[in-house]
Amino acid sequence: MAPSKQNDREARQARERLRAYQARQTVHEEKVKRRKRDNWVAGIAVLVIVLLAVGTQLLFFAKPGATSASASPSASPSPTSSAAAGVPSKSIAEGRTWTGDLTINGIKLGVSLDGKAAPQAVSSTISLTQKKFYDGLTCHRLTNGGFYVLQCGDPNGDGSGGPGYSYGPIENAPKDDKYPAGTIAMARQSGNASSQGSQFFIVYKDTTIPSDSAGGYTVIGKITSGLPTLISDVTDKGVQGGSTDGKPAVTTKIDSFTLQ
Repeated sequence: MAPSKQNDREARQARERLRAYQARQTVHEEKVKRRKRDNWVAGIAVLVIVLLAVGTQLLFFAKPGATSASASPSASPSPTSSAAAGVPSKSIAEGRTWTGDLTINGIKLGVSLDGKAAPQAVSSTISLTQKKFYDGLTCHRLTNGGFYVLQCGDPNGDGSGGPGYSYGPIENAPKDDKYPAGTIAMARQSGNASSQGSQFFIVYKDTTIPSDSAGGYTVIGKITSGLPTLISDVTDKGVQGGSTDGKPAVTTKIDSFTLQ
């Protein structure tokens, strides 16, 4: 074969090898770009999910009627003046510890309320129990998606009701926003320290509840016995429809609430 033809063939082969190499490089670069883009999208998606989860939790406690504790206990009625609404005197608590039983679905829960640390809230609770206000009311809200509370005490059964009065300020709220299992605290509207009423929530598993512009949530006392049974018979059964926030799957009712 003539040298010129051989040189042309080698030149063609060289060009083909170059084009093949460039094609491989282009494919490689596209894969790298796609991988970086996918990682970036995945990172943003994770961030959005985290922000949504946090936002949902904050809204939960801010929602009236929710244990906002988001726990914002179900929406409490709009606050009115103490004098007009007949808020019980905070002297009722006598600055002492009150003990008694809160019976829910036949489960007797021993309770201890601190009248010294939360005189206004405990006085209101004592007054309501003496009137048997809580007897027969349902626990309308259960959460198990990061916040672990069972909210009770609304005569309307949907988080919108109260005793006909509301009060403040917030008392005995934990400075670190941590509410240990067994804590009993008052629900309120988001950002409104004077919207406490009859709704309270039971923390059945250690929970951190972020404070809002009004502060934290008034801790009135704790469950001293019976919590494991409440967990196994009520909270472990979940929320209706498989949600993480809503009515308990097991209809939950307060049989009685007594203090002495």
